[in-house]
Amino acid sequence: MPDELISSPGGVLAVLCAVAAFWFFVEQRSGWKLFQYVPPLLFIYATPVFLNNFGVIPSASPVYSGLSSFALPAFIVLMLIKVNVPAAVRIMGKGVLVMLMGTAGVVVGAVVSYVIVHRWLSEDAWQGVGALAGSWIGGTGNMAATSEMLGTSEEMFGLAVIADNVIYIIWLPILLASKNFADRFNRWTGVDEGRLQTMDSASAAVIQEERVPEMRDYIFLAAIAIGVTWIGSSLAAMLFEWTQTSLPALQGMLTQSTWRVLLITTIALSLSVTPVARLPNSTAMGTAMIYIFVAGMGARASIEGFAQAPAFLLGALIWIFIHGGFCLLGAKLFKVDVHSVAIASAANIGAAASAPIVAAFHRPSLVPVSILMALIGYALGNYLAPLAGHLARIAVGQ
Repeated sequence: MPDELISSPGGVLAVLCAVAAFWFFVEQRSGWKLFQYVPPLLFIYATPVFLNNFGVIPSASPVYSGLSSFALPAFIVLMLIKVNVPAAVRIMGKGVLVMLMGTAGVVVGAVVSYVIVHRWLSEDAWQGVGALAGSWIGGTGNMAATSEMLGTSEEMFGLAVIADNVIYIIWLPILLASKNFADRFNRWTGVDEGRLQTMDSASAAVIQEERVPEMRDYIFLAAIAIGVTWIGSSLAAMLFEWTQTSLPALQGMLTQSTWRVLLITTIALSLSVTPVARLPNSTAMGTAMIYIFVAGMGARASIEGFAQAPAFLLGALIWIFIHGGFCLLGAKLFKVDVHSVAIASAANIGAAASAPIVAAFHRPSLVPVSILMALIGYALGNYLAPLAGHLARIAVGQ
């Protein structure tokens, strides 16, 4: 007899789905302000941690490997086919460059902060740094994908989730409060007076609402997600073998999982410029799968692994202000308004969950394009976040 109360794969998967559904139900029905500062993601990760450590569900199950093999590549595809770089550039203009500066700040901040705090962390902490870089470049999906590429332990993934949410509590109010300094900020950066009106007009002209999805749309999306997963996984096995023979120095970086995620990411991005991008509801489907995947990561974690949380949080705090410095530098260089800068930072740090909140507070007409900005970050995250993790590791000689 198994020691856990629920051990069958069907039961474990039901628990993970129920946990994600429960916290979103609580958020929806309660109206608690808590969820404005602590997103359901933290609770969705933490609840299975306790269920595992108190013997309700197992720490090892075929469900967890199944989520990595099938759910992860599927949500990468579903999210990335909606990336629309031309639309974001038409509306935000140089605001996209500020976002890219913020992304560069995330990569640089990862290295600098890890150099400062690594002595108080275990040797595999750079993998947690890479996972957090994934979240801060594009969102939770990137965090999950990067952890898969780097082989991040469940405990390090948990530290990344904790740091992500704690820093969010600090950073979101700063982004919102920046609206109060709009006039002085815009004078400092030298913003063109007509920029805001131009963005409003461009947003109204470009953004269109999705049509109501039909049954066949879901079949199309399933076929695309599964097909891209199969193609990417097959090519990854061949490229990994080639890496082992032709590029032995890169074996530690270009693992089969890394090849798989990078290939799936690239194929999905190529589909974003085809009629596939017009299929409705793919982002919602992908996001739902991400939360179930995160619950699965929590189910494998041990509470004992969180003893390094204070040092990891210190590094994350240093890191976020480096990102902020890069955003300010970008604003000055490209003469961009405070509203665009706040949205650009939120598109990195909070991704699609937070960018619309910041946009709605600063300038409601930019809510739709804030989601496009977040998806650009999502497109970059699977490439740059693993690089940030490896650069942090190399910087301290690990």
